[in-house]
Amino acid sequence: MKPTENVPKTARQAEPSHVRVSGPARASLLTVLFAAVAAAQTSGPDLAKRLDAIEKAHRAAQMSGDNAWMLTSAALVLMMTGPGLALFYCGLVRRKNVLSTMMHSFVLMGLVTVLWAVVGYSLAFSEGSPFLGGLRYLFLNGVGAAPNADYAATVPHQTYMIYQLMFAIITPALISGAFAERMRFSAMLLFSTLWMFVVYFPMAHMVWGKGGLLNGTLGGRFPAWDFAGGTVVHVTSGVSALVCALYLGKRAGYPHESMRPHNVVLSVIGASLLWVGWFGFNAGSAVSAGSLATSAFVATHLAAAAAALAWMFAEWKVSGKPGVLGTISGAVAGLVAITPASGFVQPMPAILIGAVAGLVCYLMVSKVKKKFGYDDALDAFGVHGVGGTLGAILTGVFATRVVNDLRAGKPMGLVDGDAGQVLNQAVAVLIAAGLAVVGTFVILKICDAVVGVRVDTNQEIEGLDLSMHGEEGYNLEG
Repeated sequence: MKPTENVPKTARQAEPSHVRVSGPARASLLTVLFAAVAAAQTSGPDLAKRLDAIEKAHRAAQMSGDNAWMLTSAALVLMMTGPGLALFYCGLVRRKNVLSTMMHSFVLMGLVTVLWAVVGYSLAFSEGSPFLGGLRYLFLNGVGAAPNADYAATVPHQTYMIYQLMFAIITPALISGAFAERMRFSAMLLFSTLWMFVVYFPMAHMVWGKGGLLNGTLGGRFPAWDFAGGTVVHVTSGVSALVCALYLGKRAGYPHESMRPHNVVLSVIGASLLWVGWFGFNAGSAVSAGSLATSAFVATHLAAAAAALAWMFAEWKVSGKPGVLGTISGAVAGLVAITPASGFVQPMPAILIGAVAGLVCYLMVSKVKKKFGYDDALDAFGVHGVGGTLGAILTGVFATRVVNDLRAGKPMGLVDGDAGQVLNQAVAVLIAAGLAVVGTFVILKICDAVVGVRVDTNQEIEGLDLSMHGEEGYNLEG
């Protein structure tokens, strides 16, 4: 479950140890208190009604504020897929594949939405086994205006459902970066559908669903902290991307022919939209408009900034020039790494997490990928798989009750004195990665047998825009 702010005030902020009240102010306060006591003695029923009305008005105001923030956050997360990820990815491919790459992100906004409404939300968030939810919310039955206290006590259940949908949409879209420029469109649709059932829905339930195996607050056997999707979104998609890249093989001509990005400008715009949208991704996961959302917002921004600088300076030192593509890739790596930790860490650890992610992901993309020779076209594994793993582990190191006291004063992570939380985080990463490897490989085998996974050589050379969709991204004759 994504932690809400249902924490006693004393756990979140300290009250002043003493308050000085002047003599006239003390007299006025006593007068008000005596008047209140007299009113209560003479008109008890009326006062009780008034207090009840005030309490209801307060709850309504809180729900309105939280609901407004959550709907805004949902829109921000959807913006991360289209146009954010669509532009980021499409600028990195060759001109002949720009539309097919954007189509992956756009069509998944439709496909995953329907799957989620029919059965996906129920499998992820209704009670069931430790590995998968049940069918209580099938066809969104019972998902209405009343809050679900297990997940979000101050917003309509339907708001929480639609917010979680946006996470489900972007996850398979991230995988498409690995098989860009060489997978059949029909295979992509079948793969994404099966992957949601085999990998995403079970993983979302294990980490966030009530009774899930890895749920940190609602009965998980291995309580792991994942504030906004480090394991659920990034580890699963990144590892699955690597399996796809290895299964499909290299693009025709790779690495001998030039496969430079056709339009880095589009990628910069896309990365900027991802950075902005990520505030909904992380700060929205507080499921309220309170101080925890602020803390996650700040941690997110600091990590992204530190990672962008770390990647830029590392590349500058190695190649002699600070690359634009590397700098925006670094920002995304920092956003990925801070995702699981954003609601648990203080600002300075957030900067450290971002900086480490920028350096490690740069090495994965520039050195490790070249050494092993796999063709992860848009570095989905190098950024999301590695960044997500790093962030999940470091969450266990830097999580602190000062930010989010979910254990009522007990340690939250290594800095608080609980070294065992690092082990819990590692278990969550291993389960996510293992499920992604096995599930993705089996699904690819099925897709290959049913529709064929990879386009033929002539279609690949022509480009997927024309061979798969019969359209071109740029009309140069115009």
